[in-house]
Amino acid sequence: MAQPQDFPELTREITNSEKFFSFFQRAITDLNEQMDGLQSHGASGGERADAIDHIQAGIARLSDAVKDASSIIPAYDQRTYGDAIKALSSKSQELKSSFAPRPKFAFKSGVSLTQKKNASAISLNDAALLAEQRRKGVPGYVSDISAGSSMATTPAHLRSPAPERVDEEVLGESQDADSGSVRIRQPSFSQSTSVKIDNHEGVHIILPPSAGHATSSGTLSNLRRCVVDMSSPTSAGHPFAGLTLKDITNSLIICGHVSGAAHLTNVRDSVIVVASRQFRMHESSGCDVYLLCSGRPIIEDCSNVRFAPLPELYMTEDDQNVKSQWSEIDDFKWLRSEPSPNWNVLAEEERVDQKLWREVVPGGPGIGVGDVLRAVGLHAS
Repeated sequence: MAQPQDFPELTREITNSEKFFSFFQRAITDLNEQMDGLQSHGASGGERADAIDHIQAGIARLSDAVKDASSIIPAYDQRTYGDAIKALSSKSQELKSSFAPRPKFAFKSGVSLTQKKNASAISLNDAALLAEQRRKGVPGYVSDISAGSSMATTPAHLRSPAPERVDEEVLGESQDADSGSVRIRQPSFSQSTSVKIDNHEGVHIILPPSAGHATSSGTLSNLRRCVVDMSSPTSAGHPFAGLTLKDITNSLIICGHVSGAAHLTNVRDSVIVVASRQFRMHESSGCDVYLLCSGRPIIEDCSNVRFAPLPELYMTEDDQNVKSQWSEIDDFKWLRSEPSPNWNVLAEEERVDQKLWREVVPGGPGIGVGDVLRAVGLHAS
């Protein structure tokens, strides 16, 4: 947990500026957006319940951030922030209760979900408005809050996915990739509306265009030394609504397109390729991210992350019109005025060559997982 001594620059200068308020306002805006989007999560398999649990974990972390910065926040602002956090907690709890399975003969509540949600939102907005009014009375305050900002406290680990479906075709020999053989799997997900890939090592997985019906959501977890390419179905008008990557090591993940947010947690020494509306990375390190993102990307508790623009091979015609903010990174845990040391732009000479994306990364005869990983700068073992 961050302590006040971890950022000594947050002194009276910050108290007289928008820094902490901007951070806090973006955080509550993002948490509100997550709660408003809970309907998009499937009710089966506990996905929605897990999402609510992690939203509540994000609220708790935001509360901790306020406590950690108590030495630089005036008492009246602390009370305002506390009121806003209470409103968020109340709203999340009401949503959790409303989505809980009801007994067959349960009486209906006299207050609808919409009424409850709006009441919580009003309390939160009032608290935020009060904070802004107070801040405007402080010399030197300049608001940089916009309706499109999305500074996140979002915990990305939304759920522990079920094992991958067995309805897949295995092409080539089922030997380890380091032996020089070709091992490519093409899961059909023919009876599923979502993609879940869990617990693999040393395999090359490519989603065929026919998997476009299974992109309501995607979850990849517990992958080591793998290559996963999901670009084909998601680039043909069937983007993932949301995508979660968790516990991935020394792998190349070509996520394809995501119409909502891409959440990454505990991704180590890997290369990620993704086009999404929002990008949120947590507790990750040693990664290269090739990104197209219409919102400001978020990192939290990360280190040694390098960003580059999405390779042309994975761009669609619509992507040409997107103003990508791939290099406008917000580091949630870095509140100082100087640039965050936890990320930087990947130098052009160190980026994967377009020819390698086209000819090596897709795999083929004589090209194993190890060859692909080496081509993108990762260890093959």
